[in-house]
Amino acid sequence: MTAPIVKTATGSDEDGVIDALKLAFAADPATRWVWPDPHQYLLHFSTFVKAFGGKAFASESAHYIGNYSGAALWLPPNVHPDVEQLIKLLLSTGSDEAKKDGPMVFEKMDSYHPKEPHWYLPLLGVDPLHHGKGLGSALLHHALAMCDQDNKFTYLESSNPKNIPFYERHGFGLLGTIQIDTSPPIFPMLRKPR
Repeated sequence: MTAPIVKTATGSDEDGVIDALKLAFAADPATRWVWPDPHQYLLHFSTFVKAFGGKAFASESAHYIGNYSGAALWLPPNVHPDVEQLIKLLLSTGSDEAKKDGPMVFEKMDSYHPKEPHWYLPLLGVDPLHHGKGLGSALLHHALAMCDQDNKFTYLESSNPKNIPFYERHGFGLLGTIQIDTSPPIFPMLRKPR
């Protein structure tokens, strides 16, 4: 079997990458807590991706695999999500629970980020049609090799508890649990360079 090829996304790939993530996160506990209504989820998820990890496109650290079967958005050291835009989107389009508790979730997420410069993985996902084919691992290996070469920590928050063992197999350690009142648990994870 041929190893999947990971490509760096350019501007013309942005829609395909976002669509791959939209499929991947359609059943994600945290995302669907924000937008439990399917129409609202489909309507607003692209804007969420752009605010949360969209700077990866300009940083040349947005990757995809296959015909947009999976994608990952990495933010390099000292590049951060547009939290102001995320909060604005949450408060204007999210569920009542997300409007109430979401800002505190983002605040708590920020408190777990390493203090030293690090690579941040806001979003990694594979179209459910392609689960079990090693695409998520290929996307992760591709970026982790660069992070290790730069001798930088990598950090993420897993919004689905089912994904924790996957990240642990790739060297990430669980730092704790983020949960505010009605929010589903989110799991901050850190990986030291190798």
